[in-house]
Amino acid sequence: MAVIKKYTAEVVSVKSEIADVYTVEFCSKGKPFKYAPGQFLHLALDQYDPSMQWPESRCFSMQSAPDEEFIRITYAVKGSFTHRMKEELSDGKIVTLKLPYGDLFTQPHRKEKVVFIAGGTGITPFLSLFNHFSFKEYVNPSIYMGFRRKAFDIYATELKHVEQFIQSVSYEDYNGMLDIKSIFQANGVDSTYFLSGPPQMIKHFRQYLIINNVMENHVLTDEWE
Repeated sequence: MAVIKKYTAEVVSVKSEIADVYTVEFCSKGKPFKYAPGQFLHLALDQYDPSMQWPESRCFSMQSAPDEEFIRITYAVKGSFTHRMKEELSDGKIVTLKLPYGDLFTQPHRKEKVVFIAGGTGITPFLSLFNHFSFKEYVNPSIYMGFRRKAFDIYATELKHVEQFIQSVSYEDYNGMLDIKSIFQANGVDSTYFLSGPPQMIKHFRQYLIINNVMENHVLTDEWE
């Protein structure tokens, strides 16, 4: 099991290509970050005092590969905490990160006939794998992505190395939502499926796959909320 550590970190960049969706990079002010592809962190905006309880925080998937210098996350402004992030995170801001959590890709799974299905910012934990050397172990994987609108598809640079594996990209306002039925028909019962996205999407897709005889341990999900 991974050892959870606290890191004092500094914001090195904040970018927004679409309203209320932000990509933030953090550098460690001490020891190097240590995590595996597909893991997530806790972000605290308030200064951490070791003599006090851990302050309010939220979980975010790390979309950067573990061998990158900076940790990168993308978030959408939805609740009070992410509104604080929008107001308070800027270059030079000091925060506290606690990581790593999760075992999305470290749990046992096959590397052949693997299907990655991502809805919206659910693509972020997959990016940490797609841009890591360990992704070369996967044999002809299939990638499916869905976004509300084309404007939300902001990951072209990070997906450049896996373009040949992308089977489809769905834009809800143009050609509808991701269709688990057609994805299943294309990949079959003996594939391993990774699901990441809104909770309702994960729940529905997982139920559909299991009802259609995909083994439960072949349906792996990114869930931490």
